[in-house]
Amino acid sequence: MEDFFAIFFNTSEVMFEFVERYGAFTYLLLFLIIFCETGLVVTPFLPGDGLLFSAGILAAANKLDIWWALLILLSAAILGNTSNYFIGKFLGDRVVHAKKFRLIRKNHILRTNQYYEKHGGKALILGRFIPVIRTMVPFVAGIGKMKFRPFMNFTILGGMIWVLPITLGGYYFGESIWVQKNFLLIYLLLWILTLIPLLWDVIVMRVRLMFAKRPLPGTRLPGGKKPPLD
Repeated sequence: MEDFFAIFFNTSEVMFEFVERYGAFTYLLLFLIIFCETGLVVTPFLPGDGLLFSAGILAAANKLDIWWALLILLSAAILGNTSNYFIGKFLGDRVVHAKKFRLIRKNHILRTNQYYEKHGGKALILGRFIPVIRTMVPFVAGIGKMKFRPFMNFTILGGMIWVLPITLGGYYFGESIWVQKNFLLIYLLLWILTLIPLLWDVIVMRVRLMFAKRPLPGTRLPGGKKPPLD
């Protein structure tokens, strides 16, 4: 149990031990953790950001190849989001029509659909930098029936903006004592900067919905049905 929690608080140390024991299997571990964190709605607790930074440190220490690490991490981030999207899309119709889930109604799905038609791209990009949120965003995008092509475009862009800077940051600056001591502060500032515009969009959306009497034209219910007029 202590080893399990150690990966969250001492990610770099745990990864160094793992690569010494298992060598190339470290790439598989990196892929699985990032894929599960972004691709399974039940595993938002996995250490995404810390793992990216640690992968860069391992590459700087010649324990991993930086190009392979970047390719595998980026692939995991993109495939994870895509998997989560289809899970949400598959469950959306069933949850809405299931009598067991009375708290989730059609108008909730309509509101989600409205938001993702207008702000889905921003949510997919900014949400990458916020733990838990980055796991939920693609899942909710699937429930809200966001169109797949723009979803993939923003998923790829968001994955690059998330994976490349953090991993390369670990590669170029991870051995700096100042960066190691202040990594939590640096990440916290980054988290705050990305959270502000996302919260602003949510507030604006909620205010608009308070004055909206009916769904916006062109919105769709799960299954492609049009909403009732009254």
